Amino acid sequence: MYVRIFKKATLWSMMFTNESLEVYLEIAGSVTQAELPICREQGRLGDYAVAYRIFRNKQGGGFGDPDKHPYSWAALVYVDGLPLRLDSARGDCREWSTLDRIGQWMVDNGFRYWWTRNDLEYVEHPLPANAFEPVPTVDAVIEAAVESGLPAETELPADSGSDPLTV
Repeated sequence: MYVRIFKKATLWSMMFTNESLEVYLEIAGSVTQAELPICREQGRLGDYAVAYRIFRNKQGGGFGDPDKHPYSWAALVYVDGLPLRLDSARGDCREWSTLDRIGQWMVDNGFRYWWTRNDLEYVEHPLPANAFEPVPTVDAVIEAAVESGLPAETELPADSGSDPLTV
């Protein structure tokens, strides 16, 4: 029931916590970084991973100020087809401060490609200036072409290979 509620909600109408985001992403559990080589050797590790935005849990270094930098990046990997959150050896969610760092981690751990998602930060994209101008119809485009000097109808020579069914 809990999962179904989140599947029907729209992203911009709800605020996530890290826990509700994991429910929304259908994360089935966790795996530690030390377990990844074993899963890869057994052929259980998926081809790609996902970098996703979370609220910062840890305060490490100068970047860990949650007032200045409230978000960080986490990774989920697929083991046996199930999405699992990547945890540290201590059992806490592994976090990266930038996409560059998590991308380097992905490369260092054998992932050649990955998806990135950010469900926490809404970025409004302004519409182009001409978004509400009417779009010309096909007839209007043809009429403009004829007025500019193109003949209304042109025929292709018979031997031009214009028949799409012939090779």
